[in-house]
Amino acid sequence: MSEENSYQDIYWEADDGLKLHARDYPSDSDKTPVICIPGLTRNARDFDHLGAGFSGGRRILMLDLRGRGLSEYAKESSTYNPKQYVSDIIMLMDEQKISKAIFFGTSLGGVVTMVMAKMYPERVAGALLNDIGPELDQKGLDRIADHVGQGRSFDTWAHAGRDMAENSADIFPDFTLKDWIEFAKKVYRMNSSGRIKLDYDMKIAEPFDSKGGGSGALWNALENMQDIPTLILRGELSDLFSERVARKMLDKLDKADLVTVPRVGHAPTLEEPASLDAINQLLHRID
Repeated sequence: MSEENSYQDIYWEADDGLKLHARDYPSDSDKTPVICIPGLTRNARDFDHLGAGFSGGRRILMLDLRGRGLSEYAKESSTYNPKQYVSDIIMLMDEQKISKAIFFGTSLGGVVTMVMAKMYPERVAGALLNDIGPELDQKGLDRIADHVGQGRSFDTWAHAGRDMAENSADIFPDFTLKDWIEFAKKVYRMNSSGRIKLDYDMKIAEPFDSKGGGSGALWNALENMQDIPTLILRGELSDLFSERVARKMLDKLDKADLVTVPRVGHAPTLEEPASLDAINQLLHRID
């Protein structure tokens, strides 16, 4: 079965009637399924390589949060918030009869995972927090704030890839132009006019909080993960998630491991050998 047809597109309805989308890589295994939650401006395509890598050995669902990818855009930008995302995911889990899952959360997806553990701890069997914690560095937040919601478009994928390379070379210093073009195809989409545009609702920028420092609510949420098998993944070059915060999280969680991915900024793609090894170890610890 090829990567292109090994998943199914599934849709479900949120409590406010919004139609949401996920990629579902099915499995006959009774192992705990994985639910992947992408970052602020990202979508389900970020995790495609995991679906191919699991090869049907475990069910894995990759979400398009509301306002991203194939999910509908929200009528009210105020619904672009972690509690609403948790509600959306619970609706999906109930519809798919998933009582408990392992959550892979990149950046914002990790925040959603922590909030999920606070609101529905019984639904969280394990967690991957990818370059995210309850306390964020201002430098990284400023960088994100400078780019989120800034509509950009290009004539070709090569143009999009070169633009990403110019603006993000310090995040993935070892990427070639080919890598950047492939990366662009995860972030952008081609519209009906043939223009290559960012694949999210520009209004997600409206509720974005660019203030640094720690979040007491998220540190409290982390307390609910004390006995949950957790992988804290940090990019060595991250400007958002410091080693100090990562180690503070490690001290608070009894079943956590910390892995630093070399020569990567915010955030690891989860395709790096160090990331894949750590993921395999996390899954082995759970089931």
